[in-house]
Amino acid sequence: MQVDQLAAISMIREVRRRFTVGHLATATDPATLRRAAAELLATAIFVFAAEGATLSFGRMHRHDKGGVVGGLVAVALAHALALAAAVACAANISGGHVNPAVTFGALLAGRICLVRSLVYWAAQLLGAVAAALVLRLATGGMHLPEYALAGGVSGWQAAVLEAAMAFGLMHAYFVTVMDQTRRVRAGAGAVVAAPLAVGLLAGANVLACGVLGGAVMNPARAFGPAVVGSHRWGNHWVYWVGPMVGAGLSGVAYEHLVAGPAGGEEEEPSPSCGGRRRA
Repeated sequence: MQVDQLAAISMIREVRRRFTVGHLATATDPATLRRAAAELLATAIFVFAAEGATLSFGRMHRHDKGGVVGGLVAVALAHALALAAAVACAANISGGHVNPAVTFGALLAGRICLVRSLVYWAAQLLGAVAAALVLRLATGGMHLPEYALAGGVSGWQAAVLEAAMAFGLMHAYFVTVMDQTRRVRAGAGAVVAAPLAVGLLAGANVLACGVLGGAVMNPARAFGPAVVGSHRWGNHWVYWVGPMVGAGLSGVAYEHLVAGPAGGEEEEPSPSCGGRRRA
């Protein structure tokens, strides 16, 4: 009986992924640096297109008061397509996180170690700042749009909205982009469908909650324009706390409630993170 219990415990330890810190050498590992470069470029691509669409909408709204609905749809579509493209660009290299909250969810789910997560976060924030800087220089120093809460919406209410949207977005990432086994079973079409599913959900969230608090879902998306443009940090915490909490909860829920045992999934050692990772 005791042998069976020990075998069961050993199997659970092998099957379940765990939060891992990783080795410090991971930060300078060539594989990590290549992945960080992919995250930087993909985040820059997304932020440039998304922020540019928001900037264009602001100028259009200033001259056409009746085009608010159409402008919101255009901004949502721009976010959806830009995110889908950015995720597709980096998915096979770094996982296509393009979002510090997504990296945080993957960290809590045991898909990435802490050291590599820190490198990802730095790359994502730098990419967002670089995109915002290029956009401002290319527009002759135009003021970049800033996120603001709608009247009657408090900071905590906006944070709950951000958490709910990030929860769904993180779940979409897991089911479509990060779950390699499902992608292989789905065939070649999943290569296109996975990033598109993530992008479409982000666009839908912009349509649903954009007028309430911005529907950011991505701390880097708010950080870059704030550093380069507005320099206003009053409600900036909303766009960090909400997405991080939502994505973190989603990562834990998916790993332990939805995905189940990973016995049927191929894994290979990942010495740089000091653990195991998906193939």
